[in-house]
Amino acid sequence: MTIETKEKPLRRGAVRSEERALAPDLARGIMLLLIVLSNTAFHLWAARRGPSGWQPVDGSWLDHAVQFTMITMLDLRVYPLFAFLFGYGMMQLFLRQTGAGASERDAARILRRRSLWLIVIGLAHSTLLMSGDILGYYGVLSLLLGLAFLRRGERALKWWIWIGVALLVSFAALPFVSAMLQGELATLGDAGAEPGFKAFGADQESWFGAAGVRLETGLYITLGAALYAVIAGGYFIFLLGFWAARRRILEEPGRHLTLLRRTAVIGIAVGWLGALPAALAHVGALDVPPDAQSESGALMLLRDATGNAAGLGYVAAVALFAHWWTGRQARCGTTAVAAVSAVGKRSLSCYLTHSLIFAPLLAAWGLGLGEHLSSATMVLFAVGVWLVTVAGSYALERAGRRGPAEAVLRRLMYGARPGRGG
Repeated sequence: MTIETKEKPLRRGAVRSEERALAPDLARGIMLLLIVLSNTAFHLWAARRGPSGWQPVDGSWLDHAVQFTMITMLDLRVYPLFAFLFGYGMMQLFLRQTGAGASERDAARILRRRSLWLIVIGLAHSTLLMSGDILGYYGVLSLLLGLAFLRRGERALKWWIWIGVALLVSFAALPFVSAMLQGELATLGDAGAEPGFKAFGADQESWFGAAGVRLETGLYITLGAALYAVIAGGYFIFLLGFWAARRRILEEPGRHLTLLRRTAVIGIAVGWLGALPAALAHVGALDVPPDAQSESGALMLLRDATGNAAGLGYVAAVALFAHWWTGRQARCGTTAVAAVSAVGKRSLSCYLTHSLIFAPLLAAWGLGLGEHLSSATMVLFAVGVWLVTVAGSYALERAGRRGPAEAVLRRLMYGARPGRGG
């Protein structure tokens, strides 16, 4: 005699270690290094700025080489990488939940709760330590795009990706076309605008004064910039992460080698070439009017528009490396790869740790070390901070423990669960 019982499907928790693929975690670990490097210029609060308001213009030849490299390879090129990986991870979580028997509605509810808590964490982070926080920004984007697209079909997803690309190109081209028609391309922009680094508040001697600046900037990025990304098409790279996760492109790179190779070569080439004029102008190798170099100038618009290509290229390059790495025989460097991947598994904790170290040591309201560092020495400092997170993450990995921020977020997402689980 068979007795049939009906049980409510168990809700999946976080992904177990044995289920994880190398490429996504390795990409996140490398991304954290690129993020900490890309934020260095904003902590050099006593340096002299040029028309762009971002990278300093003073220093030695080595400092100028660092600035050139930052503009070409990192500025406005790292956050598209983050957006893709964020969307990818979000869809991964959704598919794991539904694959374990949860309804699509329940899975979406978990992700919605995650997005709301990321907004809260992001605003707290921006107010207390770092105004350039991106957690709140992606929390808003994931909330809006999750509601609209997590349960949508393949055709709708593709259509809205292409609509986003068209919107992005249109919004980027509109100022160019308008200025060209009026014969004012060289004067497009405003070199007299307040330098962008001021929005970080690192030069404020009072923590409370800096917190006010950071909160204002954080609210703008979290709400204003996120809504603008939806209107102007910047959301498309987030949806590309959805699309790629459905095809397990990072988990199974061997099945998508042609796509990954093309994306890596074309994406990185377009991204670097798009930033090259701004980098050359910054170091004085290209004579460009100051307005064109400003944050709203032609060179910045070109650099911004091509940043998405570079971000996708970086993801593809890491996936290709992961495919090569997992198929090789000799394993020299295994510890290094495992340690960087451990950072990727604890990306939230490591991201917040950057600010916990950077802000008190570098800001004027803290020890003020940012006044005495140059572009080159700041890079060394940033790499050192990242290595601290690598060591800490690897120690947690060896002990079989999550990052502290991941543990808190998981508790907020899923609630208390009996036993340790995965």
